[in-house]
Amino acid sequence: MKDLSEIRCDIDAIDRQIVSLYVQRMGLAAEVAEYKIANHKNVYDKAREDDKLKTLAGLVPDEFLKQGVVELFEQIMSTSRKKQYQMLAEAGQIEPLGFRAIDALDAKDKRIVYQGVEGAYAQMAMQQFFGKECPGEAVATWRDAMEAIQSGYVDYAVLPIENSSAGIVAENYDLLMEYDVTIVGEQIIKIDHALLGVKGAKIEDITVVYSHPQALMQCADYLDDHAKMERKALKNTALAAQKVKEDGLKNQAAIAGIHNAGIYDLDVLDQAIQDNKENETRFIIVAKDKTYLQSADKVSLCFALPDDEAGALYRIMSHFIFNGINLTRIESRPSKGGSWGYQFFIDFEGNLRQEAVVNALRGLKEETSSFRILGNYQSFAKGN
Repeated sequence: MKDLSEIRCDIDAIDRQIVSLYVQRMGLAAEVAEYKIANHKNVYDKAREDDKLKTLAGLVPDEFLKQGVVELFEQIMSTSRKKQYQMLAEAGQIEPLGFRAIDALDAKDKRIVYQGVEGAYAQMAMQQFFGKECPGEAVATWRDAMEAIQSGYVDYAVLPIENSSAGIVAENYDLLMEYDVTIVGEQIIKIDHALLGVKGAKIEDITVVYSHPQALMQCADYLDDHAKMERKALKNTALAAQKVKEDGLKNQAAIAGIHNAGIYDLDVLDQAIQDNKENETRFIIVAKDKTYLQSADKVSLCFALPDDEAGALYRIMSHFIFNGINLTRIESRPSKGGSWGYQFFIDFEGNLRQEAVVNALRGLKEETSSFRILGNYQSFAKGN
């Protein structure tokens, strides 16, 4: 029996052979890329790769080794494709992404909408992004905002997409899948919820509290401590303040931004009642035109995976790893078609003019069943 050192020497010798053969194989992959460049062919040929994996797995008798061979060659073929994408990019064979770079977003004489009524957090986000003098227009629902953009009635819409306490605004992720709009900016604002009642009301009078469902979630601990307060959801926090003012009942209160007290002539019964004192909401600014800032440093996209492909998400993620791209977020939402399909939403650092980004996006476009760039914009952390 060989001792351990002898076995390791044999392994080292085999590994060197594997590396030598791998280098040779990648050289042949480059030759394939040159052929595809000359003949304008796609890099990814799923049918051929599936047949090849089946053939290679059939060369070994053991089921465990079969799976190992499949995993090994999936990775080799994935790396080969990435090399080919890189060579196609260097040869200038890159499909236009359909986006136009601009120097700045111009809000002058532009129509901008937000969901809710005066005093809504979305209005606050709009004014922080475009300037306090920006009047904006209120619409009843987030879908109304998307329709206004899609129709060309307005130039920009401001929508909440994520809260640091309550998580994503799922409806707006779904709307991003449904409408052909572009994210051109983001704004993060601090969310301090206050309990607002009519003049003369006291906390002990309150039996009904109105607010947006997410605001009610963000203040769950406070409301649990005041068990007699019944929670009732409305479409907007500012709308809740407006309702309390219009109803004029001392047993009603609204959870909304403290600035709504002045707008709707209400008393502040309590303030900063959210569970997380560092509560923040991220808003996105969407437009119809596919533009992005020259200084943009964040890309958002969505895609769906081919059905019933084991390891498909892993292979897709490898495009980011191979190109040295840093992912900052990944979310999934059920596809509209049902059947347990999912759309994945990805945020990552980069600009659409960068070679690494272009290479990664080309690979994703070829290897996913659906793919769309949602926008390239300047991240809040660096831009505001």
